[in-house]
Amino acid sequence: MTMLNTPRPLDLVVLTTFITIVDKGGFTAASEHLHMAQSTVSAHIRRLEESFGCQLLQRGQKIGIPTPAGERLMAHARQMLRQNALAWQDVLKERLDGIVRLGIPEDYVIYLPAALSAFEARFPGVELEVICGLSVDLVQDVKAGELDLAITTRQPNSPGGQVLCRESTVWVAGIGYDTHKRSPLPLAVSKEGVCIFRERATGALDAAGIQWRIAYASASLSGLSAAVRAGLAVTVLTPSMMGPHLRVLGRNEGLPSLPDTEITLHRRPGRASEAAKQLASQLRNHIKSEALGGPFTH
Repeated sequence: MTMLNTPRPLDLVVLTTFITIVDKGGFTAASEHLHMAQSTVSAHIRRLEESFGCQLLQRGQKIGIPTPAGERLMAHARQMLRQNALAWQDVLKERLDGIVRLGIPEDYVIYLPAALSAFEARFPGVELEVICGLSVDLVQDVKAGELDLAITTRQPNSPGGQVLCRESTVWVAGIGYDTHKRSPLPLAVSKEGVCIFRERATGALDAAGIQWRIAYASASLSGLSAAVRAGLAVTVLTPSMMGPHLRVLGRNEGLPSLPDTEITLHRRPGRASEAAKQLASQLRNHIKSEALGGPFTH
């Protein structure tokens, strides 16, 4: 192992490129996110690896996977960038502190971590508390002041909130199974009275004259998805909630169409803290970006 007698200062711009490659999943995604030529991204990594005299990213991988040395550097790099953000905010007297409590359904955990990570990197003095729960419960918690913000699926009995995007609602089955051909149709849904997807599924089937039965009930998306993957039932989801080994069913399979799902942002009554305002803005921008380039539609 080469000992560095006088370690040279690390370039924060280059460290940002390194972290972005890992977080975004590769050089191409990092160059797009940083609005930087891919050749520049590659040059940053070459310079960083030459500085340490070792590889920091695994070769032959389409996604950015750090080597053991790269993993050790990641922890230091994130801390250095957090301290850099704090230095700017302290000097300019723009530092945000405090606690922001955010409620989200488990269904949405899959696409919000990136936005939350970006928020913490930008405002390292703010402590985030994220609580998962059912949309109907989260709306009530916001109204009661127990949460500052909540991202929810709009419910018929829980109006209000700012609509962030609309996403199609689809029937989903396990790949390799013809579960949708069974009669009565077996459903995997949440418990009655708390899930808009259950109401939409049963209402659409009743309107179409299709017999159904509840084969699997769970408040957990992972539990519902497991039952569907195993061919025990079909369910109703949005495309962003779908995991591997699941497929979308449509009119060709004889199932009725479903209304779109609205994703909404709810705020606690009263004057919001600046930290809560900044998080709300971060979430709006992230979900809007996903809507333009991913499964969401306006």
